Amino acid sequence: MKILGLDVGEKRIGVARVDSATRIAVPVSFIEVNGNEWQELARLTNLHNTKFFVIGLPRSNEGNETKQSLYARNFAKILTEKIPGAKIRFQDESLTSVEAESRLKSRQKKYEKGDIDAEAASIILQDFIETFSEEDSGKEEPLPGVIEENARKVVKKARLNSKKAIESSKKIVKKTKRNFIITSIIIALALAAVCGGIVFWYFNSLSPVIKNCDAERCPDIEFTVAQGESVDTIANNLSNAELIRSSFFFKVNLKLSFGDAALRTGKYTLNKGMSASDIAKILTEGIGGSEVFSFTILPGQTIFDVQKNLLSLGYSREEIDAAFNADYDMPMLKNRPSGASLEGYLYGETYEFFKDATVKEILKTFLDGTEKVIEENDLEARFRDRGLSLHEGITLASVVQKEAHTADQPTVAQVFLKRLSMYIPLGSDVTVTYALDVLNPDRNRDDTAVGDAIQVDSCYNTRKYTGLPCGPISNPGLSAMTAVADPSDTDYLYFLTGDDGRMYYSYTEDEHNQNARDHCQVLCDVSL
Repeated sequence: MKILGLDVGEKRIGVARVDSATRIAVPVSFIEVNGNEWQELARLTNLHNTKFFVIGLPRSNEGNETKQSLYARNFAKILTEKIPGAKIRFQDESLTSVEAESRLKSRQKKYEKGDIDAEAASIILQDFIETFSEEDSGKEEPLPGVIEENARKVVKKARLNSKKAIESSKKIVKKTKRNFIITSIIIALALAAVCGGIVFWYFNSLSPVIKNCDAERCPDIEFTVAQGESVDTIANNLSNAELIRSSFFFKVNLKLSFGDAALRTGKYTLNKGMSASDIAKILTEGIGGSEVFSFTILPGQTIFDVQKNLLSLGYSREEIDAAFNADYDMPMLKNRPSGASLEGYLYGETYEFFKDATVKEILKTFLDGTEKVIEENDLEARFRDRGLSLHEGITLASVVQKEAHTADQPTVAQVFLKRLSMYIPLGSDVTVTYALDVLNPDRNRDDTAVGDAIQVDSCYNTRKYTGLPCGPISNPGLSAMTAVADPSDTDYLYFLTGDDGRMYYSYTEDEHNQNARDHCQVLCDVSL
């Protein structure tokens, strides 16, 4: 399922996108609020083939809605009127613009205010997709006007029910007043006893395992919350370590006190003199936990991008090179050509790591993610049905990933598979770009003209040589790999990306050249 995220402002609207299959939100663009924003949103709806919007709902530091929240709600109401059938979900957010600008600064590239809005939209959308399930897609958020109308209906219905109940009670009282009073008293006392027992049981279960204990009776215990562990697993581990009395009531208290807050990865020092509420607060806020950091690989990034990001975290070039050249005993890596790099095998995802994690541990986590995706989606067998080995399927998917947005990937994969079957060169410019990057990762791309670039003598250059490149040219996401495994039922032989961002397909070279003249005056002549 494809979803668009919006960071709504009075001057600009940041836009991001995500596919529920990949679950990684990426910035798309921003829209100026000048009266034409609805037409642009409608265009993006058609381009990305979705009417599912997640809109950031600003909150104050105290968690309350603000004037900007009302602006976002009113915007959502108008959006449903302008785009019939639009589904709206709100995602609480605070200071996302500050976080977005911080991210952009860390990348050390030029950016403008609109880029901050787009990055903020991706943060909002990422927060949403991490807790989203396909079953939630049919739920609707209340919009301005709907809230008040629903409230009036509830009050009206409550009054009607109350009136009926009073009339019924009067009849009962007249017939059996004495028995009614006695029965009511008995039921009330029984309910009070049950409720009192549950309340006592609840608070007793949250109390420390050892009350009024000292350092001798309650020594410190190191407790670890590992990456990806569920609340159930963590609660059971706390119970097994005898740090809490009840895993069930720990989870109840966690939900009541902290809502959907996640328990943070880390190592914590706890003891049996702490209450379950204190432990929940420590784990949700990361109090006293060892420092952790997040590391992200996006679909389409190369190992050169990954290495630069690792260098920016302070890892040495020597450790990075050693980790990328190390042997990893994994089934998916066994049938690669001799000397092949890890390019293509680092699945796009975000993981948390302890601050003392090695580069090899980081890479192993992403490699495990790729192997899991391959197994869960039976990709090796599906690639084989297309006449491709696992390595060849990933290689082609890496080209598709760089050439097309998600919606166009199945058709682009079809074009490449047909050209392979006809022994026609793929003719992909992105493989030329990668060939040049392999020769010089620090080159200035503005200095490389298309005519010169396509002559580079490299096994990655599919403009010069027939067949697949000699290895992946990026780390593909699930959508690109699925596109290769299940391409569209079309019969095109050519495609190009127009200056408007759309894909144009054709059956013959003459049609392709006409498409280039009509739609590709700028992009078809950029440096590689």
